[in-house]
Formats: sequence, structure tokens, C-alpha cells
Amino acid sequence: MRTIIVVDDEQANRDALERILAREDFSVLHAEDGRRALERLRSEAPDLMLTDLKMPGMTGLELMKAARTLDPDLEVIVMTAYGTVETAVEAMKEGAWDFVTKPLRRSDIVRAVRKALEKRRLVAENRALKDELAKAVHDDLVGRSAALRAVLDEAGHVADSVASVMITGESGTGKGMLARWIHRASPRRDHRLVTVNCGALPEGLLESELFGHEAGAFTGAKGRREGRFELARGGTLFLDEVTEMSPQVQVRLLRVLQDGEFERVGGTRTLRADVRVIAATNRDPREAIAKGLLREDLFYRLNVVALHMPALRERPDDVPLLARHFADLHARRNGRPIRGITPEATDALSAWPWPGNVRELENALERAVVLSRDDLIGLDDLPPAIRRREGAPAALTFPVGTPIKQVERRMIEATLQHVDGDKALAAQLLGITARTIYRREAEWREAGE
Repeated sequence: MRTIIVVDDEQANRDALERILAREDFSVLHAEDGRRALERLRSEAPDLMLTDLKMPGMTGLELMKAARTLDPDLEVIVMTAYGTVETAVEAMKEGAWDFVTKPLRRSDIVRAVRKALEKRRLVAENRALKDELAKAVHDDLVGRSAALRAVLDEAGHVADSVASVMITGESGTGKGMLARWIHRASPRRDHRLVTVNCGALPEGLLESELFGHEAGAFTGAKGRREGRFELARGGTLFLDEVTEMSPQVQVRLLRVLQDGEFERVGGTRTLRADVRVIAATNRDPREAIAKGLLREDLFYRLNVVALHMPALRERPDDVPLLARHFADLHARRNGRPIRGITPEATDALSAWPWPGNVRELENALERAVVLSRDDLIGLDDLPPAIRRREGAPAALTFPVGTPIKQVERRMIEATLQHVDGDKALAAQLLGITARTIYRREAEWREAGE
């Protein structure tokens, strides 16, 4: 039961307020002046204080300031006569939650009390969540679910080795963050972690990025350039979307993993590679091998240690923690005074299946932070689909015989609409690169479609 202390020098007012509040199942304490109120605050720790502004000795405003030194989270509602509303407004500037005017009306009292207690509950819940979040942040990986702990436990066992690691998982699950976690937990932490997105670079450029090139190796190669294997010397090389490599680049990578040697493009001098390789893919590696996208011998070299990042729908207990983490992160980046997330918004976030995983959740919270007009993110600040709790995006159906190009276009356009035009997120949901979406849109424009 919530406890409310009523401070008023008139017995009749205290009795009237007790009758009103008792009907709402609140426990009520009495105090006839500021001194007695502070004594009861020290011994009873009520949830809310209702105080008159004009009292002999200590005024209501002075009492509020003194009470806040005992309980900084104590919500205060001030009561004032109609002619002194300006004083009540001043009290609200000093931190009072609300004010009510005399003669008191039951509806006004109940409304103000319930809102003040709801705010206190939200502050307490968000503080508890923030404390839990502080214990659940592992570098950039946030969560306390059994699924995430199992991955981190296994990763911790292999971090101090030199074994290659293959991380699998859906797009947006945090495979890159896990690679960073392994690097920071390894003896190579004082050297660089170098990342290459193999799906974002064409074959010729990817080969040069990985192994470097000599002057004149190809058109535009005006000077020597070190590749990522050299830049990551002594550290870790993270190969994201490794199944998107061309067969030629895969052959060269296999040699580095087998022999620890490579040459720059257009070069003849053999160089030694001193890197720990971590690879990642959102595909099933076995299916990629069957489709000829990944060499089987390369897979075995990369897959010395296999780790799988669970989808966000497999770790729903982490959604509130992640949501608070991203709310805090983007509030700082955007200079917004966000203090937390309402229970209604948290429930909606927890109910959503998150097809885009952690990356989609971060996108939703960044949007909410920017759009919120309050210091708490509410249900109305969330994307419309999540707000309506529609579940997963609607399925698309196609008549038998629909041309593949038409199916592809409808899939891309529907996904873009779902994510408010965010091409990077749409690409993650579809399992393709953003470059593919830009290219398809250019083709549609050229065809006048």
C-alpha cells in the first residue's frame, strides 16, 4: 500500500484529505507543521507528500526543500488558496510535482496523487533497470539472458588462443560486437582490430583491401598500399560477410590461413601475416558450401571455433535492457534529457518479434529519442507498427509464375516501407547489401518502372 503524508496546520483539512485518500486505498500520515512532517519523513519514509504552502513556522516551500534532502525522489503536491496560485507555480519550478487549489475537490486530489505516484514508480523502475544494465554490459554486448551468457562464456574460453573463429547468426544480431569482445579479451588487445566488410566491396577492390597492392598493379594504383593483413599486424582481422568473397579471393585467403604468407597485388615479395582471423556470415555455412559460395577447405580453416549469435527473439529478456541502453546512448548523442521508458512502451518493445534483431531495436530507440517531447519515451514515440503491436510484418504472397524480378522488387519496396526508408536496415533484414538496393532502384528508374 502506498503511503501519503498530509501536512496542514488545520485539522479539518487533514481529516478531509484522509477520507478522500483512504477511499482510494492509500495509507495516510498526518503532520500539523513542517517540523513534525520532517520527523515522520525520517521514521516512516512515505511515497508522497501533500503540503499546504501557508503554515506557521516553516512554509510548504521550505518544507519541500528540506524533505528532498531526506528523500530526493519524494514527490510533492502543494495545496494553496486560489489567490496564491503564483506561489504554487513557483513551488513547481522548485521541483513540486503539481498543485491543487482550495477549496479542495476530490477529483483534483485523486488525479494529482495518482500521477505523482506513477511518476515515482517509473523513476524507481528505470533506476533499477539502469542498475541492472550496468551489470549486464559486456563492452558493447548488452544482456543477461542465458542465450547470450552461453555465447560469451564460450567466447571467453577461446579469446586467449590464436584459433580462427567463425561467427554465424542473422543480420543485426551483433556478430561484429562479439568479434570486438573477443579481441578485447585476447592477448592481442593492445594491437588493432581491423574490419573488412567482404560484401560491400567488388572482387578487385576487396583483394587489394586485404592484401595491399604495388604501384602499377592495376589502373589507378599510383603507389604502394598496405592491405588489411598488414594493418592488423599483431592484432585481429575481422572478415564480415565472408561468404560474399569471390572464389579467387577465397583461394588467397586460404593460403594465408594455411601458410601465414601472402603477396601484395602486383607484388612478388612474400610477406608474413601475424593476425588472428575472425569471420562472420549471416548465411548457413553448410548451405553456402552446397551452393558453391564458400570453399569447404576455407570453411574448415575459419571454423576452428564456431560461435552462434542468437536472434533477439531468442533472448526476449534482454529487450528492456537493450532498449534502455540505446535510449541512454542516443539521448547523449542528441542532447535529449531522456530519463527512461514507460511500462507501456517497454511492453510493446518486448512484444515485437524484431526481424531486424538488435540493429532494428537500436533504430527504433534512436527514432523514439529524437521524436520524444517528454523525458520519458512513451508508446506514441515508437514506430507505428510496434505501437500497434501488429506482430511480424505482413507476409507477401505471389501468384505461381510471378517473375523473380517482380518478386524481388515487391520484397525490397515492402521492407523499405516497413523501416521508414532506411536502406541499411532494409538490407540487413533482407540479407543483402545496401549497394544492391541502390543498384536495383537505379535499374527501375532507368526502365521507367
